[in-house]
Amino acid sequence: MKRFGLIGYPLGHSFSKKYFTEKFEKENITDCEYELYPLESLDELPNLIKSVKGLKGLNVTIPYKEQVLKFLDEIDPKAEQIGAVNIVKIQGKKLIGFNTDYIGFKESLIKFIGSNPMPEKALILGTGGASKAVKVVLKDLNIDYNIVSRNPIEDQISYDSLNTSIPQHLNTHKLIINTTPLGMAPKTESLPDLPYQLLTTDHFLYDLVYNPMKTAFMQKGIDAHCWVKNGLEMLYGQAEAAWKIWND
Repeated sequence: MKRFGLIGYPLGHSFSKKYFTEKFEKENITDCEYELYPLESLDELPNLIKSVKGLKGLNVTIPYKEQVLKFLDEIDPKAEQIGAVNIVKIQGKKLIGFNTDYIGFKESLIKFIGSNPMPEKALILGTGGASKAVKVVLKDLNIDYNIVSRNPIEDQISYDSLNTSIPQHLNTHKLIINTTPLGMAPKTESLPDLPYQLLTTDHFLYDLVYNPMKTAFMQKGIDAHCWVKNGLEMLYGQAEAAWKIWND
């Protein structure tokens, strides 16, 4: 039996187990299983890999997409550029890291913008592992961006500044991407602190959160007649890319 799974902590919000279990049933794949492996510490990873027989691949989620790098024997060049890994391929005793968030987000964003002109500037909300993949996608699409953080460091801006000293950023940055977990179930009322009154019909709001399907952040965009999208299509894209990597 080939085994695959998801590591992270906590894993109550997991999409992956349902997706792969349904995939195995639908495609009559009878020699594979997918499990959740909540690890309170990533130091538990080596023991997990030793103890689970037939383990071939792992998805990696919050908060381990960056921490997992030090456990890997090889890193795909794109994942190395991003600085975060969400897929581990287990090949014998070798652990190889990949980033399919990049693939899923890039394909989904291009579909989202559609026939509209690609926005010239974007705001990336959050600084975690997912934001790193988003950042590289925007670079590759020649979209300038600013990173917004609660605790900004050099070359980042704060939510406070967006609401006070530089609110014009919402006028010039037509693409806004939420990479934080704000709004994710069960805390569905939470949302990034932005001057939403400045949104226009020219804005595109992309939320990497997918549960609920319509987040409070997206609802602000809907109220302002913006274009909005959640992260579900990105998840499907990254999951299928992961399956190809594990079975290559």
